Amino acid sequence: MKVDGKTGPETVFELSRPGRRSWSLPDVAAEWENPAVPDAFARTTPPKLPEVSEGGLIRHYTQLSERNFAIDNAFYPLGSCTMKYNPKVQDELAALAGFRDLHPDQPLADIQGALELLWTFERDLVEITGMTAATFCPAAGAHGEITALLMWRKHFRDMGDTARDTVIIPDSAHGTNPASVRLAGFKVAEVPSGPDGQVDVDALKGLLGPHVVGLMITNPNTLGVFEQRIQEITKLVHDAGGFAYCDGANLNALVGRARPGDMGFDVVHINLHKTFSTPHGGGGPGAGPLCVDEALEPYLPVPRVKRLGDGTFDWDHDHARTIGPVHSFGGNFAVVVRAYAYLRRLGLEGLRRVSGMAVLNANYVKKKVDARYRVPYSEGTMHEFVASGDFLRKFGGVRTFDVAKALLDYGFHAPTVYFPLTVREALMVEPTETESKETLDAFAEALIEIADAAEQGHADELRSAPHTLPVSRLDEARAARQLKLRA
Repeated sequence: MKVDGKTGPETVFELSRPGRRSWSLPDVAAEWENPAVPDAFARTTPPKLPEVSEGGLIRHYTQLSERNFAIDNAFYPLGSCTMKYNPKVQDELAALAGFRDLHPDQPLADIQGALELLWTFERDLVEITGMTAATFCPAAGAHGEITALLMWRKHFRDMGDTARDTVIIPDSAHGTNPASVRLAGFKVAEVPSGPDGQVDVDALKGLLGPHVVGLMITNPNTLGVFEQRIQEITKLVHDAGGFAYCDGANLNALVGRARPGDMGFDVVHINLHKTFSTPHGGGGPGAGPLCVDEALEPYLPVPRVKRLGDGTFDWDHDHARTIGPVHSFGGNFAVVVRAYAYLRRLGLEGLRRVSGMAVLNANYVKKKVDARYRVPYSEGTMHEFVASGDFLRKFGGVRTFDVAKALLDYGFHAPTVYFPLTVREALMVEPTETESKETLDAFAEALIEIADAAEQGHADELRSAPHTLPVSRLDEARAARQLKLRA
């Protein structure tokens, strides 16, 4: 709508009219013998809250919600961080009173079902990953990274090995990897990729030594390419006395078909939003379970869930070498319930279909667009691929950023852009396994039409896109640092 020359819904304060109400509360002040708020902190004047009708309030927030881009209303091919469809039955199950209304400090008899779910799901995840034990405490993948690094640090301190201070990371790694390494107090050594997009093994050999704590690597990597020499890589790290960490952000390409433990990894985190279709974004809540091998199990954070001899379950805090708690109780339980429900509905064969369709959809879109966009490292594409829009710069200076903004006019969220840094003007596309052929065709055709528009002299239009949304180009760096939440 347009109000006073401004486009879009007014703020809720602008909608305010004296005397309108959308709420009704009992007058409880007279019932308080002792005021809940001390006089020194009590208001002397009422807060200036908006006065709106219930209908007006509902319409206002519904209109605001329609401005948000979400997986429930459009395609979201956000490579590497994947926003994918969350089946609604998982929300229903997580909202069951037996889960929703629990508190972990309740008597054990009241929470046996919740503890059994955590214990059972742990068994499932260690089987899927080829590991020994798991924790649900990390609240995200990056939280899983720092948890593993703290476990490595304590392990080497227990061994009396204080010389190890460096973690090796590929040049195509997720940005959280080096950040976590620094946070854990270690140094970062970068190993380059070879011409095939995989780790340069000879360069890796030159970085190994008694100073190395371990290697952090994503497989498939952030170029969407499977590291074919992964067992050789992990053996080299182990021979040097270090640990091998699998960033499980891309496990959805392998789940049900290959296990990190069988590749030689000692630890892997699982991004539940990617592999097990749970909510993601907006700051949480999330979950990044961490699965470890036998050598690292004693260092897992507490509490853990244990099964007693009579078949009941209890919280387990008794681990002498644990790094301690990294989250309250057992992590973000409601997210874990959703992932557990997803796994139980699919089973092993369903997981195989998930990974198979994820790989098929990525290769399908790649094939559709590779005649117009350069696709480096195109051999062996797994669940995602990286295309380059660098050729567009000769058409009036059009860049990948402009492609991303133009896609909004087609009703699509942009792929991840400018990552990984090893590809100029990168577009990282991850279609996920749930999208239809019609959606994938429309998205590929939009990318092709945008490239055609650049070549046909429409650079100015592309550089000012989007044109169909309430706002066009924003100073994104400034917007992130100087939020303006009201008029």
